[in-house]
Amino acid sequence: MPDHVHVLFLQNPQKSISDLIKQIKGSSSHFMNREELILEKFAWQTGYASFSVSESQLAVVYNYIKNQKQHHLKKNGQEEFDEFVKLHRLGNDQ
Repeated sequence: MPDHVHVLFLQNPQKSISDLIKQIKGSSSHFMNREELILEKFAWQTGYASFSVSESQLAVVYNYIKNQKQHHLKKNGQEEFDEFVKLHRLGNDQ
C-alpha cells in the first residue's frame, strides 16, 4: 500500500500551507473512512514535507509525480525523500 502522496498545486497566497494540508488530510480521511476503502480506520501520520517549484520546472515536476508508480518499484517513500534531501542539499528535521 502506498505510504505517501505527491500533490502539485498553485498556492493561494491567502491560505497557509499548513491550513491546506490540514484540509487535504481531513477531507481525504473522512472520505476514506466513509467509503470504507480499507479494512481498518484510515488516518494520516503527523507532519508533511512541502517544497516550492519554479514555474519553469512545472512540467518536470508534473512528470515526476505522474511516474510515481514506476519510480516506487525501485525505491520506497523514505528512500525517495532521503535522496531528494541529499540531491538538493536540504535540511532534514525528521
